[in-house]
Amino acid sequence: MILRHTACRKAVAGLNNPLLKHSGHRATDELSHGGGKASSTLASRPPPRPSSSSGTTVPYVSPYASISESQKQRKDQDRDFLVSVLETSVTRRDAKTYMNRFVPFLKKKTSSFKQRTAVQTSPSGRSTALGPADILSNTIETSNGVLQASPKSEQDLVIEEPLFVALVKIHAPATLDDATFDGVAKTLSRLRKLGLVSIVVVDGDVDGKDEITQRRTATEQARRIATAIDNHDSPGARVIDPPITIGQNNGLNGLPASPFTSNDLFIENPSELMTALQDDLIAIIPSLGYTADTCARKPVNVNDAILALTRQLSGLQFLQIPDEEIPGTKVLRAAEVYRIIIIDPLGGIPARNRATGRHLFLNLEHEFKEVQADLGGSTDQDLSQEARDKARHLANAKLAKDALSLLPPTSSVIITTPQEAAKERMPEDDLVDIALVGTRRGKNPLIHSLLSDKPVQSSSLPTERFTRITSSTGTCQIGSLTTLAKRGMPLTIFPDPQTTAWKPPQAGQSSLCLTDPRIDLPRLVHLIEDSFGRKLDVEHYLKRVNGNLAGIIIAGEYEGGAILTWEVPPGTTDPSRRVPYLDKFAVLRKSQGAGGVADIVFNAMVRDCFPEGVCWRSRKDNPVNKWYFERSRGTFKIADMNWTMFWTTPRMELVGQRFRDYEAVCRGVEPSWADKKHIVD
Repeated sequence: MILRHTACRKAVAGLNNPLLKHSGHRATDELSHGGGKASSTLASRPPPRPSSSSGTTVPYVSPYASISESQKQRKDQDRDFLVSVLETSVTRRDAKTYMNRFVPFLKKKTSSFKQRTAVQTSPSGRSTALGPADILSNTIETSNGVLQASPKSEQDLVIEEPLFVALVKIHAPATLDDATFDGVAKTLSRLRKLGLVSIVVVDGDVDGKDEITQRRTATEQARRIATAIDNHDSPGARVIDPPITIGQNNGLNGLPASPFTSNDLFIENPSELMTALQDDLIAIIPSLGYTADTCARKPVNVNDAILALTRQLSGLQFLQIPDEEIPGTKVLRAAEVYRIIIIDPLGGIPARNRATGRHLFLNLEHEFKEVQADLGGSTDQDLSQEARDKARHLANAKLAKDALSLLPPTSSVIITTPQEAAKERMPEDDLVDIALVGTRRGKNPLIHSLLSDKPVQSSSLPTERFTRITSSTGTCQIGSLTTLAKRGMPLTIFPDPQTTAWKPPQAGQSSLCLTDPRIDLPRLVHLIEDSFGRKLDVEHYLKRVNGNLAGIIIAGEYEGGAILTWEVPPGTTDPSRRVPYLDKFAVLRKSQGAGGVADIVFNAMVRDCFPEGVCWRSRKDNPVNKWYFERSRGTFKIADMNWTMFWTTPRMELVGQRFRDYEAVCRGVEPSWADKKHIVD
């Protein structure tokens, strides 16, 4: 099944487009290694570099440049790379997580696939050097010296070392200028240095154009991005023949389309793709596929192509094949798709109720319906530019949701603009470092998210803490143009603020309590004790908060949560002076610093539950205080006590009654720990 159309595909590829093979794979290589009759002069002559689609000649670095000049270029590249990594400013926990995942793989990757396969021992006992053309065609030498094809089995396609892969979608690459294109290529090369190898699917969809134009555009832009990558760092990139097969079935037995079904588009012959990955090459795939019945090459939807590759690489490609053709079903997991990258001029997913105008962090499990509501509503007959942009945003969000449903929870999706993806430190930055004290330059979101697994700017920051930027259209806005999407987790809030606003309890009105059957009290207690590392005096705590409970927020399966109360300042019974107080904010230790659990809970608190503000306190030596400082609108160190008070209330006056009530509550709340060590505070 896998190799059914291999010969047909190669013949069609050669007839339809003899230039599909990237110029980095020289014809002289095929002559010298395949036939052995090419002259040494011809084989050593460097090929001409192709021009970009805009007509501008891509600069070519001659292999005959002086050693000192070559070393200088390499030194400058290494310096820029190290600076871009150091400027990410990751926390110790983030750095440890990245190193545990990627550093063992980078150590094992000391020799490339070419070095491992450059010398093969023939049956006659002679060592035979295989060139790129031989490796791609899977040739072997027999005992009589004749080269014969040896198709790879599925076992050969499994990568022995752990390989982390990014699937990259580039929308409308023909509209990008050479400088932006070059910056994107440099970023992809740097991601490879950091352990994340990219598979780039080039979108050739051109509005209103025929299939021939779409095929030509996809192929030209694939070669263009491969050439740009080759200009930066070895081993470069390779344009491969699309491994995508267009099935004959539309859906599975009449059932609705699903990201888990493989009948419309599937990967039939992944050998060339796997070879490129083993060779540490960035694979470039035009958004084309071959029909299953006639082997005709046709354009395919780039989002469907990304999903097909996700299924194949994750070992989740299940085809509906007659029983007599396959004796059994085998799951082949080739690599771990760690990241999906969507590079689109529209940028991240818009949001109506965000000061930034878009989602910086998207919890798909909880917020996808909100995205659908914000971007849906337009009809197919609506041809306005705004309607088309909304439809494309929604398609990107749906691609993120469908792809992450196939991947482990550690995977994520980055949706960004080409300009953001091309961000890098410029030489002139050295001249203005003094003027930028206390200010961070724009970070590259792809590198930052790989090292920290977080968005460039936290979604839970107050509006005034966001950096102002200029979008690709020239408009000024706050926050980043990039969205980091994760599968996330459901969010449960009692009472639901969408139906019942959180207000102080009235006389004679029943209020929520922690013994409510909807709340799993033992799991809630475990969450608090695991997060704080202390035993809770449950009986004392229930007596203190019951009757004053404002609500509770639970993230996922009690992976994070917050308990909020209405506290009465000393010396008053006026219900209008009740203080909204964050009594407990807890995240399981295994989830701290990962998955955005803390941001999910905090955002729900300040956006949905207490939009007018809330206060809380923390020990002055609490290491979490840096996180609290960034997200609060004000802080105050309480005199004669080991507490720092925080609040999110806008325009708080430090001499007003509300401030005095906040301070009185933070002074008077009695802790409920079983060890009684709160006396020190």
